[in-house]
Amino acid sequence: PTLEDGHPRYAIRELEARGYPPELVRAVASHADFMGVARAQPMEKALYAVDELSGFVLACAYVRPDGLSGMTPKSVKKKLKAPSFAAAVNRDELRRGAADLGVDFDEHLQIVITALAERRDELMPAGAQGS
Repeated sequence: PTLEDGHPRYAIRELEARGYPPELVRAVASHADFMGVARAQPMEKALYAVDELSGFVLACAYVRPDGLSGMTPKSVKKKLKAPSFAAAVNRDELRRGAADLGVDFDEHLQIVITALAERRDELMPAGAQGS
């Protein structure tokens, strides 16, 4: 996708066409810094805080023998220190998302890990789910 027509602009058009509430559409717009939409509401801050981090945590899970099972904030933070792992992910944005929510980064990581682990059957391919 391109910045002019791709994510999240495509999602915004789809949400509007399907009649989703304006506050949800705004939250989607605000989660991408380049859209220039300030994050003022809790939903906007939450989406920003979990979007990229969820993808990073899943990338970590894909390279672990146990997938999301037994994953800890410590193991995710170790991968955050490796600039070559998921190199396109802006580490400062991940930390800023938790800070903007007023949540400790380790606590935020644990919440995201737990939420993803609860949906592992939907999120992880068979054989990469761990025990």
